[in-house]
Amino acid sequence: MEEKSHRGELVIIGGAEDKSGDCNVLREFVRRAGGTKARIAVLTAATSLPGEVGEEYMHIFERLGVEDVRVVDTERRDDAERPENLEIIEKATGVFFTGGDQARIIEYIKGTKLDELLHQRHTQGMVVGGTSAGAAMMPDVMIIEGDSETNPRADVVEMEPGMGFLPGIVIDQHFAQRGRLGRLIAALVQQPADLGFGIDEDTAIIVNGDEVRVVGRGSVTIVDESEATYNNLDKVLKDEPIAVCGVELHVLPHGFRFNLKTRQPVVSQTNPPAVIAS
Repeated sequence: MEEKSHRGELVIIGGAEDKSGDCNVLREFVRRAGGTKARIAVLTAATSLPGEVGEEYMHIFERLGVEDVRVVDTERRDDAERPENLEIIEKATGVFFTGGDQARIIEYIKGTKLDELLHQRHTQGMVVGGTSAGAAMMPDVMIIEGDSETNPRADVVEMEPGMGFLPGIVIDQHFAQRGRLGRLIAALVQQPADLGFGIDEDTAIIVNGDEVRVVGRGSVTIVDESEATYNNLDKVLKDEPIAVCGVELHVLPHGFRFNLKTRQPVVSQTNPPAVIAS
């Protein structure tokens, strides 16, 4: 009988994570990637300052006890074919995508040997993490830009193919801080995906199979459009408001879980209290 692969966890961070204090969210990524024995590759494709950002995350992960941290810079698409970069991914137990512009990740990595290897290693158990742009790129269809602090409209969000680590779901980041509920709903109405996760800053979801767990100081807003009873998308012009009825919404703080198969939160008496910002 063929042995089944064990897909690695995803650690998807809403951006602006603590980098100088306890670093609880980044600490969780390190723990799941192997702790002090982890071999972490930092991918800087999203940022226009790869040297500075790569060095910053190297220092953070080293401060958390990781001895083997490498940076994979892909400032050009050819860099995603370089044998030395592929070798780093081949040996990594965790890869971490930095913030910046998610469109750059697609431009420089998607469809390359590096892309193929990242997915292969993930199916073999490698943990994949990302923050901000590194979170937005996780689905198969991602938000590349859109208005914040607005009601849902047909023109409020622009979508393009993502990296496909978490298919069938839409991710939005900096969620509560930038008032992005309207654009997440607009994205769901216009895409085949009908489940959206809006992740606050210094907050992450950890995806392990069908289980999603929330960690960090903020909350995760989950929008389920699968049982929506009505929308008027086919009747509005692109700059007009979208009406949506029957959408289900959940807001989950630190320690709470969500099941992707049942599409329901896992609520019990053992859920810990939310983390209170100091």
